Amino acid sequence: DARVLVQLSYVHSLAGGYRAAREFALRAAALAPRDPGVVRELAPRLRTFNAAKELDALVRAQGPLARIPIPMLLVFAAQYSYLNEQERALALLDEARRADPAFPPTLLARSHVLMYLGRFDDAQADARAAVKRAPEIAQGWWLLSRLRKQTPEDNVVAQMRTQLQRPGRRPQEIAQLAESLHKALDEMGDHAGAWSALELMCRTKRATLDYHAEDSRALVDALIAMPAGPVAPMPAAGTRTPIFIVGMHRSGTTLLEQLLDGHPDVRGVGELYDFTSAMRLATDHHCRGVIDRTIVERARDVDFADVGATYLRDMEWRLAGEGHFTDKLPSNFLNLGFICRALPHAKILHMRRDPIETCFSNLRELFSDANPYSYDQAELADFHKQYRRLMAHWHAAWPGRIFDVDYAALTRDPETVMREVAAFCGLPFDPAMLAMQERKRGVATASAVQVRNKVVARETPKWAPYEAQLQPLIEALRGE
Repeated sequence: DARVLVQLSYVHSLAGGYRAAREFALRAAALAPRDPGVVRELAPRLRTFNAAKELDALVRAQGPLARIPIPMLLVFAAQYSYLNEQERALALLDEARRADPAFPPTLLARSHVLMYLGRFDDAQADARAAVKRAPEIAQGWWLLSRLRKQTPEDNVVAQMRTQLQRPGRRPQEIAQLAESLHKALDEMGDHAGAWSALELMCRTKRATLDYHAEDSRALVDALIAMPAGPVAPMPAAGTRTPIFIVGMHRSGTTLLEQLLDGHPDVRGVGELYDFTSAMRLATDHHCRGVIDRTIVERARDVDFADVGATYLRDMEWRLAGEGHFTDKLPSNFLNLGFICRALPHAKILHMRRDPIETCFSNLRELFSDANPYSYDQAELADFHKQYRRLMAHWHAAWPGRIFDVDYAALTRDPETVMREVAAFCGLPFDPAMLAMQERKRGVATASAVQVRNKVVARETPKWAPYEAQLQPLIEALRGE
């Protein structure tokens, strides 16, 4: 019974068991269920376990796209988008729009995917149509604020303020509208109003989170105390080479990946949780986020050669003929000790950016479930210190395995820095890496709009107008 198997998968995940949860989800998928209730729950389960082939089979089992109900098309599209398969997601959303051209959830989902694909005019058209029909949906205003610069002559500030006053707003909607209002007012030069909106966003989002800074410190302590262990053998010649791009979120990791993706022998595949999935499988523990202390404790009994083989095998469906691929999950900096042991041939690029610039960029970004430390200045500064402490440890523990890339240098002189990056990765420099505006790949990160433009070195940091309000953060970061 597929329904029972899906529920068993959920129960095992909630109990922390990864292998059984995965097995029950795969067993449910093998039954090719068509009951809408079962399928709507099973699809995100399969994506949780990076079971892309099984997800594809589940979609095909529903019959021709024209016969799949719109709500199910939206569920499937969301899973493909999470896997950074934006073209597949768009095909499903195009079918949903064909069935009902004016359904706001379809228009908003399609606008989001079009933004990831760099089709900004089309994305704006869908977002505008959605807010015209359903102005109460916060996501529409969030998209419009992202997709074009707001000016005093042409902006949606009044509409967003009206929507913020709508009774019965859920915290996530308030936070989303407040973030959008902050961005708009910042671009229009109203920094006092922008800061007020940012405070509302951070206060609202932080109230929904169960985050404790001491847990982050304890995790870093455990990683630093982790004993050294055997390293997996070097893989056979011709094995694909992963290029991990790590660092704090909002430190320029997406920019670096976009530049590398221009190389003919590199496939940029985006922010992936595939290495985390391999560690969850090896330790039989379903953690929240990239890693937790249970995975660290159980890692002492892990066969890291098997972890590396699992990771490389599960990546194959994403790749074509390239010998290298990027894995750009910034928070993989927590996994570097495991990555170095499981994948001795992997290249690791660490993006470094000015601490205040990095932290302010985190503070003003509304993440989904990630980065719970980023909505309070003291907690954000403390997490940044833990990150720097851990990176110093990895450099000492694995000398020569990690190459630091300076964000400021990269934006000032991209060719020189990319020549150094290419040499570290064992690649010849290719001028195509610098042709940023020619990229067509999907970019499903907070930088989806910015990275479509040419590389620009900013003279005045974005945080400068808010220096007075950011004193707690600046003081806490002093000396870094």
